[in-house]
Amino acid sequence: MLRIEPAEGLRQAARNDWRVLGAITAEAFAQDPVATWTFDGKPCLTPVFQRLARDVYLPRGICHLADGDKGATMWLPPGSSKELPPLSLLGVAARLLVDGGPKAMKRALAVDAEMVRRKPKTPHVYLFTIGVLEQARGKGLGRRLLAPVLAACDAAGLPAYLENSNPANSPLYEGAGFRTLEVFTPAPGAPPLAAMWREPRG
Repeated sequence: MLRIEPAEGLRQAARNDWRVLGAITAEAFAQDPVATWTFDGKPCLTPVFQRLARDVYLPRGICHLADGDKGATMWLPPGSSKELPPLSLLGVAARLLVDGGPKAMKRALAVDAEMVRRKPKTPHVYLFTIGVLEQARGKGLGRRLLAPVLAACDAAGLPAYLENSNPANSPLYEGAGFRTLEVFTPAPGAPPLAAMWREPRG
């Protein structure tokens, strides 16, 4: 059981925060190499991240918003599924087809399937996304967003895992104790993803 201690400037997102959680994440991933390749530059990011926040990460996971909604994280504890409910999956697929076209939907499914296939089987806490709005970057907000859940991982003796889709974020993750397990291509022609693992600190 993860016990998340309150942190100054951060609040745990409520169920009705799915719109802002998804919007922050979408802006943060607007220039992300894997996201831009997957969605082919189409306007899919905001509705997709909002649906995932609403139907997966808020009800099953741990989500934080920071500094007046300038940053956000979405995590899943061990044993929680990242699968969308069937009706929500249909909604995401329809939105991808309308906003992105068949190519975006095919790429998104391929990337997700490869991420699932390579995910470690050892129980862990999964960081799905961390995002900071452009005007708030470079001020240590990313480190503050990571800190409460990583501290809870340490207290519970649990490792953490993420897929790093942007090499520019490597120093943040490495500074928090993550190390690269492997670098893989999630779909033919896609930019690489780095699978990163963090052992709990005693």
